[in-house]
Amino acid sequence: MTDALRRFRDWPAPLRWTTYVAVALTLVLVLVLLASVGVVRRSWPQTDGELEVAGLEGEVEVLRDEHGIPQIYADSVHDLVLAQGFVHAQDRFFEMDVRRHATAGRLAELFGEDAVETDRVVRTLGWRQVAEQELTLLEPRTRALMDAYAEGVNAYLDDRGLSEISLEYAVLDLSGLDYSPEDWTAVDSLAWLKAMAWDLKGNLEEEIERALTIGAVGAERTNQLFPPYPYDEHPPIVEQGAVVDGVYEQDATAPGTRLPQRPPLGPRVQDALVDVQAAVDEVPALLGEGDGIGSNAWAVDGELTASGAPILANDPHLGISLPGVWTQVGLHCREVSEDCPLDVAGFSFSGVPGVVIGHNADIAWGFTNLAPDTTDLYVERVRGDRWLHDGRSRALIVREETIEVRGGEDVTLRVRSTSHGPLLSDLDGELGDLVVDAGEAGDVPAETVRWDHEVALAWTALDPQPTADALYALNLATDWTSFRAALADFAVPGQNVVYADTDGHIGYQATGRVPIRKSGNDGLLPAAGWLAENDWTGEYVPYDALPNVLDPESGKVVTANQAVVDDADGYPYYLTDDWDRGYRSSRIGELLETATSGTDSLDLDDMAEIQTDDRNPMAPVLTPYLLDLPLPPGYDSDGQRLLRDWNFRQGAGSAAAAYYNVVWRELLARTFHDELTGDLRPNGGQRWFAAVTELLTRPGDRWWDDVETEDRVETRDDVLEASLLAARDVLTARQSPNEEEWTWGALHRLELRSSTLGESGIGAIERLFNRGGWRIGGGGAIPNATGWDAREGYDVLTAPSMRMVIPLDDLDDARWINLTGVSGHAFHPNYTDQTDLFVEGETLPWAFSADAVEDAAEDTLTLVPED
Repeated sequence: MTDALRRFRDWPAPLRWTTYVAVALTLVLVLVLLASVGVVRRSWPQTDGELEVAGLEGEVEVLRDEHGIPQIYADSVHDLVLAQGFVHAQDRFFEMDVRRHATAGRLAELFGEDAVETDRVVRTLGWRQVAEQELTLLEPRTRALMDAYAEGVNAYLDDRGLSEISLEYAVLDLSGLDYSPEDWTAVDSLAWLKAMAWDLKGNLEEEIERALTIGAVGAERTNQLFPPYPYDEHPPIVEQGAVVDGVYEQDATAPGTRLPQRPPLGPRVQDALVDVQAAVDEVPALLGEGDGIGSNAWAVDGELTASGAPILANDPHLGISLPGVWTQVGLHCREVSEDCPLDVAGFSFSGVPGVVIGHNADIAWGFTNLAPDTTDLYVERVRGDRWLHDGRSRALIVREETIEVRGGEDVTLRVRSTSHGPLLSDLDGELGDLVVDAGEAGDVPAETVRWDHEVALAWTALDPQPTADALYALNLATDWTSFRAALADFAVPGQNVVYADTDGHIGYQATGRVPIRKSGNDGLLPAAGWLAENDWTGEYVPYDALPNVLDPESGKVVTANQAVVDDADGYPYYLTDDWDRGYRSSRIGELLETATSGTDSLDLDDMAEIQTDDRNPMAPVLTPYLLDLPLPPGYDSDGQRLLRDWNFRQGAGSAAAAYYNVVWRELLARTFHDELTGDLRPNGGQRWFAAVTELLTRPGDRWWDDVETEDRVETRDDVLEASLLAARDVLTARQSPNEEEWTWGALHRLELRSSTLGESGIGAIERLFNRGGWRIGGGGAIPNATGWDAREGYDVLTAPSMRMVIPLDDLDDARWINLTGVSGHAFHPNYTDQTDLFVEGETLPWAFSADAVEDAAEDTLTLVPED
């Protein structure tokens, strides 16, 4: 909807405001009228009493606690999962429906021409087609699971009008939407896994940024902004073992090789890459976006805990949304048996059966993003519908897609692909520059041939794989062996999976299909697609060779998106060079070490406190330089004085943190904005921590000089002083002339917005669905990872999407919290009821046993087979 809003905002101001007022007043009056007859509440789920549900084989009970979290009990897996589909649809069908339209490239059917560009990109990537192929690869038990879930969703939809499903549909209905939701299918569930894979895909953005930065400032200076991983400062996840005869042996050592880097391509593809980046940005970030996409997960064994049993903690960091990404659920067979083996609880995706992260009666597991390099861009030489590869002219793969547009004409999309993948550059018409090559052997004529440069995407997620099998098998795993076996099919996105069990073991397993590249391609920069030596080999890093460890010597596993293994120790496969640089993992390791020093041991409170730790790792590096600068006493130095006794913590009430972060943003702008533009400008995250740390030791480096001031050459101290003075002015204007009244939380706000009607541009409608104003601590590259983007402001863009802490000696003593609530219905008591607790760093009791669930239950809904 961005382009339409821009056009609207270009209207003369009086006309715009007249339209705003007319539309807002009309809609407010209509909605007040509707609310008076109960439309707002009409779609809320029934949570007490009895309901007949088509497809059930027996009676199902749904017990909900005061936060609406459902725990489901049945006598068969079919009924359990059918009921889960029914309950997910009760709570969040509009979200599910928007997701399936997004993953199928059909948003324009709901939201009109402003969604066409997004649909074009998704159709080009072909998520839906891949999901349809994956359905045929699933094991029969997984397929049955998917079908039962769809039965439950459709049983909920049966005979319900739009206003009975959600308030969003009621509003869209008022706007003239002629629509009835289609039946849910197993493919709808599988397509959501493609969105998950896209948002956690690895280093595609870094690949583009690296190439464009080389074009802007050259390779040497680009390397300063993409520093190598500091293995000596931030240890990898697995610090023992090596690959021997194709298997990762945790007690072995062995030499290995790394794929060599290849020279970067020249600047001729810069324009094409800019437009490809714009196309990539059109895809809705259904899970999140930006530098904050990461997670924390760790497990400690009983030697380090007060209970003598392992504890596991996890908090995935994703983009913020309303409703949140996760919804909590428990799935319990009344009598656990071979025929009905499910007894699991945790965090699920609405639209997907089972539990993604959580625990069953025997094991617990948590995810962080491995972020292996599973995407490569190929610059292709294309002429018409043919492309050049290995000296031969080959036919492109071509298909046509028709996008239906609400209130407009259908759009026909022509998708062209090479063997590497779809041509993303087609999304913006003629891209790249024309090149002239002499004809070569094969189908290319001997005379001179003119080729266009286009850009194709190779991505492992476009190769159908049965990842859904792995998710279900993980729910059923009972020990380390079955846990590892379950994850063998987890193809995309590659994840770090942390493990603990009730027998006292902890462990770690890397997952995902990681391509093995030929020696000419290191994956760091776009490759020449016409050269066969840049192709993938067609093979993947063997699952058994992916790093894993059971009961590590240290007694703990810590993963926060840092490097998995140290390549110098002989790991023979290339995973990526674009790791998170380990600030969070090192801080977590340090806190665990401190908590277990001497006779101390860890408990649940210690683990929860680590999750909300807010110490900024860059502040101890930068602050001494800031304090060394003499500033005039009084107004100019008031902010600087706050830093003298600062403990580098970023609580919401901290004045020093407010000042420091404004200085940091000003520093980045003054150092880099004169030479970098657009997406190349620093977002201020962990990569920029590393880059600036090195630059601080080089006071005369070219980066400090502002190229736009021709009469002087700025140095480090010039930039730091200007940043300190500017930050004082910013906070005076935004908060108070009294520095003691500044707070980080007043800048760093959590605003939860609906991604659809919450972005409508009509204030009255947005206020129906959006919630905000929470002042929160933390920041980027901090365990309490409330990330913000220095290019945009200080508001929270990414955050821990949930938190959980699981003691393996007493599962009823576990704790959990969601960023929002389980309900997707605006104004429902469970819409954002967990957010207040989340912001304060609190968690909720997590009942698991039947007795504990019953004690916590506020409502009980009995689902019975349809008569």
